[in-house]
Amino acid sequence: MTITVCTQRSPEMISQLVDVWEQSVVATHTFLSEAEIAEIKTIVPSALMAIPRLLIIRHPEIQQPVAFMGIDAPRLEMLFIEPAARGQGLGRQLLQYAIQHEGVTELDVNEQNPQAIGFYEHLGFKTVRRSELDGQGKPYPILTMRLAQ
Repeated sequence: MTITVCTQRSPEMISQLVDVWEQSVVATHTFLSEAEIAEIKTIVPSALMAIPRLLIIRHPEIQQPVAFMGIDAPRLEMLFIEPAARGQGLGRQLLQYAIQHEGVTELDVNEQNPQAIGFYEHLGFKTVRRSELDGQGKPYPILTMRLAQ
């Protein structure tokens, strides 16, 4: 599947990406309650509008987004994949593209998401820092990872 840069951030596109985000978070962030997911969801549209680089992979038949990443180089700020599309190499495709073409060398990941940590480690990232609180000041430890040289 092809990675495309999202240049038109229409309300419809943002809504589709929020749907991918929500499905992904429900499937992978099992440490969050439904209420916490709903609370975070309210800020996702503005985060998607503000991120400097937004790249998408669409389903080839229906052209709906199935995966996306947001980049504020050199940081990967977000990477989400629809659960039905997991295990197809889309995360690897996105991250390798981000490293090779967007200059990504750093990211944050929830410590309570071991699958994501393992994925990033497998692709060459190492933990360099741990924070007890997430970006909203909640008690969800965050690991900062950097691409090993």
